[in-house]
Amino acid sequence: MSNIWFNVYYSILLIYNLLLFIKQMIIPSILKDALDNNASDVILSGWAKPCLKINWDVKYLKNYEPFTPEELNTELMALLSDKQRDNFKKNLELDLSIELKEQSRFRLNIFAEKKWCGAVFRPIKAELPDYNILGLPNKLRELTKKKNWLILVTWSVGSGKSTTMSSLIDIINSEQSKHIVTIEDPIEFVFDNKHSLIEQREVWVHTHSFENGLKYALRQASDVIMIWEMRDLETFRLALRAAETGNLVFATLHTSWAARTIARVIDMFPGWEQDQIRSQLSDSLIGVIWQDLLKRKDWKWRVLASELLVNNTGIANMIRKDSNHLIQWAMETGAADWMYTMEKSLEHLSNKWII
Repeated sequence: MSNIWFNVYYSILLIYNLLLFIKQMIIPSILKDALDNNASDVILSGWAKPCLKINWDVKYLKNYEPFTPEELNTELMALLSDKQRDNFKKNLELDLSIELKEQSRFRLNIFAEKKWCGAVFRPIKAELPDYNILGLPNKLRELTKKKNWLILVTWSVGSGKSTTMSSLIDIINSEQSKHIVTIEDPIEFVFDNKHSLIEQREVWVHTHSFENGLKYALRQASDVIMIWEMRDLETFRLALRAAETGNLVFATLHTSWAARTIARVIDMFPGWEQDQIRSQLSDSLIGVIWQDLLKRKDWKWRVLASELLVNNTGIANMIRKDSNHLIQWAMETGAADWMYTMEKSLEHLSNKWII
């Protein structure tokens, strides 16, 4: 009798593992559907059908059953290494990148939610779009030929900052012979060396923090440094130092309006340090691009709207003298230096019946 029960138990265990294996094949299928539908994000949550985000609208995938929290947790944890699982348990959220074989790479954010976990996958294009079709200003491309400067790319998640930054790096890689160091969380676009030498470092994998990665990049004979996100004062201090000591530095911030970005950066620092930061920023900042992706009228994906500040003598004086309220006016009248406001960009897109 005991042998019979053992055989029944063993059979049930085999069936359970088989079902679990089949269930683990669902996420690749969902990600493939996301690519086929040109979705910007895949959202997975317990007790819900998988969702695709297409042109900002959430659409449930009706041909899938809802994940139970246990199934989703098991499948997501199977994507992680032991170290990543430990990081997730400690921090309750985790950023990483994964690759769907023969399909695409994805940026993945796993987070704790209620009593289980959820996840958002974002497709990363295998090839960067041509700079000329992104809708970015030609002046921004010209700025990649400078050195000893800081360029900020701003706005929220999903506004195309990663694509803009990576496109600028690709231009340098294609046209110049530089040593480029990127500090990312996680690595998104994977670059091949062309005329330049590129080294990509991922936070928590190749360096312990943005601050650490940036500090040691200054000792690595770098010419160009890309910092995925400015998260603290020390990272910003080091970015300014890098720009002052021969590097062209690219970084992102979650701010709106070019003028407001400058004020926000200065306000990050304690009052006694702000005069010094104004002076450094006026000397080191070369440009700020604030950008967003908007729905097109024809619903054929999205179009870029942007605003560009170029640091000329007048802007530098306004930053140094704490006259940030005049910067917007200077941009409105700064066409000779290729500056323009978001309002002008929206007006242009509207007049062309794109939005």
